[in-house]
Amino acid sequence: MSYPVLDGHKTLLNYERGTTSWPLDSYLSRHGYETSRAVLGGKYSPDELIGEVKASGLRGRGGAGFPTGLKWSFLPKGNDKPVILAVNADESEPGTFKDRVIMEENPHMLLEGIVLSCYAIKSKTAYIYVRGEYVMSLKRLHYAVEEAYAAGHLGENIYGSGFSCDVTVHSGAGAYICGEETGLIESLEGKKGQPRIKPPFPAVYGAFGYPTIVNNVESITSVAYIAEHGGEAYRGWGTEKSAGTKLFSVSGPVKRPGVYEVPMAYPFRDLLNNECGGMLDGVGFKALIIGGSSVPVVTGETAMKICMDYESCSEHGTLLGSGGVIVIGEGTCMVRTLMVLLRFYHHESCGQCTPCREGTGWIERICSRIEAGEGTERDIDELYRIADNMETRTICTLADAAAWPTKSFIDVFRSEFEEHIRTGACPHGNAFPDHLNLRGGGVPQRNGDPEHAFVP
Repeated sequence: MSYPVLDGHKTLLNYERGTTSWPLDSYLSRHGYETSRAVLGGKYSPDELIGEVKASGLRGRGGAGFPTGLKWSFLPKGNDKPVILAVNADESEPGTFKDRVIMEENPHMLLEGIVLSCYAIKSKTAYIYVRGEYVMSLKRLHYAVEEAYAAGHLGENIYGSGFSCDVTVHSGAGAYICGEETGLIESLEGKKGQPRIKPPFPAVYGAFGYPTIVNNVESITSVAYIAEHGGEAYRGWGTEKSAGTKLFSVSGPVKRPGVYEVPMAYPFRDLLNNECGGMLDGVGFKALIIGGSSVPVVTGETAMKICMDYESCSEHGTLLGSGGVIVIGEGTCMVRTLMVLLRFYHHESCGQCTPCREGTGWIERICSRIEAGEGTERDIDELYRIADNMETRTICTLADAAAWPTKSFIDVFRSEFEEHIRTGACPHGNAFPDHLNLRGGGVPQRNGDPEHAFVP
């Protein structure tokens, strides 16, 4: 079976390792920019292209899963203000690294997707907001933008069509909260990266006061295939409600971790065993976080029943999210794992909302106390109660991102929390399992030791 953006003329992922697979010449050899030339030459009107994106069933690939074409249609009709496209490349969700691969391996397909998307929404200005730690992504995007301008694929009057498009690459400063679209907009404007109260929504009042569409890197890149082959061709993969293909970042004790593109509704069992080669020898499969660290955890047994789409994940008590697949092996302390995740969310809270600012620190301290063997029987229920009261009570979903795993870890692995309290110690000996210990030997897992913090 061939997949649309993996095996098509324009590949979303390029596995020609050992070659210079990403510059413009390589992209042109794979029919790069032919689609934008055809569309700007009259293949589609802007409204017709939006119609194709709607017909494709493409849903936002950043985590929320909102229909992309529908989002575009929220722009005000008869608007006389400039429209801005903001490409969300602030990929900071633990366990997720798919957008980094696109930016480093195939930045020109992203740029072509930007040109096409800007044409559809009648925008002349696009920003790519890149996670500050993604140094290689930033370097390659800057280089690719320069190449595209020099070759006439960006800039004024592209291909003599009368359509102009300018792209600016903007570096973030390492704040997870700027992955939230209004936090990204605030940061792009030079302000502190804190989410805005909505409404007004960005499509009405966004960056610099102009109507703004914010889309994920993978979403925008997929537009290049849809514009070339049509929405129905893209819908040929996946299901009615979860159409197309999806990139999944797989980490953990598997033989071939990495980024894989598979059709929506692909069985997780096949992703694990076929693409990833199965678990490392001698390591059992304990649990799975399927959509990045903010989604509920499931047992290994439940994971084997899941298909990689929104509906199947919901049916089995979790979320597809950003596609950050974190495989957890036997021997991993689930209390310790949750503690590390909560440390991250506590650190990354912007502090704007009280339930998040105070709640993330509160649940981290309780979880750390349990992990150290100093917890009490009431701590488990207190941890759950606080997380439950954090949920849906803030401007953005960062508090939810801490609350959902907290509640699910207790629901699914409550016995481990109880054992920590009953024995007054971590049953795993406060040491990393061998398959996660990259240093060799036993590494102490004392509280407050950031050097050894990890997400399995």
